[in-house]
Order: sequence, then structure tokens, then C-alpha cells
Amino acid sequence: MSSIFKERNFEQPKSFKFSVSNLKKANEYIKKYPEGKQRSAVMPLLYLAQEQHDNWIPFAAMDYIAELLDMPAIQVYEVANFYTMFNKQPVGKYLIQVCRTTPCMLRGAKDITKVCKKKLNIELGETTEDNQFTLVEVECLGACVAAPLVQINNDYHENLTPESMEKLIDKLGKK
Repeated sequence: MSSIFKERNFEQPKSFKFSVSNLKKANEYIKKYPEGKQRSAVMPLLYLAQEQHDNWIPFAAMDYIAELLDMPAIQVYEVANFYTMFNKQPVGKYLIQVCRTTPCMLRGAKDITKVCKKKLNIELGETTEDNQFTLVEVECLGACVAAPLVQINNDYHENLTPESMEKLIDKLGKK
């Protein structure tokens, strides 16, 4: 399985089920699609599973979603593996995604990555020993006008400098 994360040993849970409130949300998502097209809800259900499971999606959750949508599990795996927004292994409390496309690179993304690596003492695709931070580079985050930027979990941080990135890491480390 190709990934932006370095492979590491971790345990896959044997089972997964949505919580009562998330099952209700899942059913609402599924109802938005016409009869016979419910499989189209696969992406919001994957995102919901990731949200429920500490920001990563285990195989058991993918199998569960396949069952809910009455589709082959391999099709759910294909979607989860295609998009980098779905994490297939545990990540830190703060997932730092540095945009590496041309506008961000021209405006200092390499320096942002260097600061992160040095400050956190990890390489790309790794997680700090305390499981607080995971660092990856991703393709376009879609906010080129505010380059360079990073996405940390679901929040964008724009127009970064090495100094502002260092302060951001310090601030998150204190939470």
C-alpha cells in the first residue's frame, strides 16, 4: 500500500461500528443519494469513520462501510487509498500537512518543512514519540494565494514563515 506515511507497526482493531450519533449521520448521508446510488456516500462515511477513530481508518471500518453501502470492500479500500485525506494508519494528535506544490514551494514551503522536521525531531511521514505530531507533505491544498500554507487536522494556516510555523508548533504543543 503506497502512502505518504512511513510504515510502522500498529494494531488493527478487529471490529468497528459507528456510534449511535454517527450511525444517524451516516444514514442521513446515505439518504441524500437516489435509490441505487447509495454507494456514492462512501467518501462522507469514510470521513465520519476517520473522525470517530482518532483520525485514521482501520480496515474494520472500511469493511463496515462496505456492508452499510452494500458494495464490495475492495471498492471502499480503493477510495480510501486514492485520497490522501484518508489516513490508513494512526497519526499524531496534530497531523501537519505541508503543501508542496509550486506556489507554496516558491514562497517557502521547503523552509516550513525544515522547521517542522527540526522542531519536532522527525522526518516526513513520521510521528513524534509522544504521538502529538505527524508530519507529511501533500499536493495542493487549494489556497495558493496564501502560500505557503499547512493544514493541521482540519484547519488551514496561511502565509507562514519559518518563525510563525515554529510558534504554531509551540502553541499546539501546549494544548
